[in-house]
Amino acid sequence: MNKAQFIAYLAPHFGDNKKEAARAVDIVFDSIVRNIAKGEDVMVNDFGKFKKVDRPARKGRNPFTGETIQIKASKKVRFLPAKALKEVISGARKLEAAPKPPVKVVAKPVVKAPAKKAPAKKAPAKKAPAKKAPAKKAPAKKAPAKKAPAKKAPAKRK
Repeated sequence: MNKAQFIAYLAPHFGDNKKEAARAVDIVFDSIVRNIAKGEDVMVNDFGKFKKVDRPARKGRNPFTGETIQIKASKKVRFLPAKALKEVISGARKLEAAPKPPVKVVAKPVVKAPAKKAPAKKAPAKKAPAKKAPAKKAPAKKAPAKKAPAKKAPAKRK
C-alpha cells in the first residue's frame, strides 16, 4: 500500500473527503519524523516503536574487490514491532474487525407535490423562410430553324 492508497482507504472516515484524509496522513507522518529527528522514540500501542539509532564508524569490505574500507558513523531509524503486531503477523492472534466509517446522514429536502397547471399555450411555430436554391441559368434560346425554301412547282408546259 502506498500513500495514495492509504489516503483512499481513510477517505470514507473523513466523509469521503480525500483532502482531509491526506492532511491527516501528512500530520501523522510529519509528527513521527519530527520526534525521531529530535531523538525521541515514537511508540504506537499495539503497533510498534520507531527510534533513532546511532551507528558507529566501522570497517567493512568492498564486495567487488574484497578490499577493506572504512564506513562512516551514521544515524538510522529502527522500527521495533509490538507484541500484538507480531502475534497478528504470525497468525497466533486474529485481527479485529476494521473500524467502519460513520454512517452518512443526508437530510432529504421536503418535496412538495407540484401544483397542477393548465398546459401553457404554445405560440404557433414560425416557419423559417425556405432557402432558395441557387438560380440556374435558363438554357439559351435557339433561333428558329430556317425553313428550306419551298420547291417551286414545275412550270406547266404548253
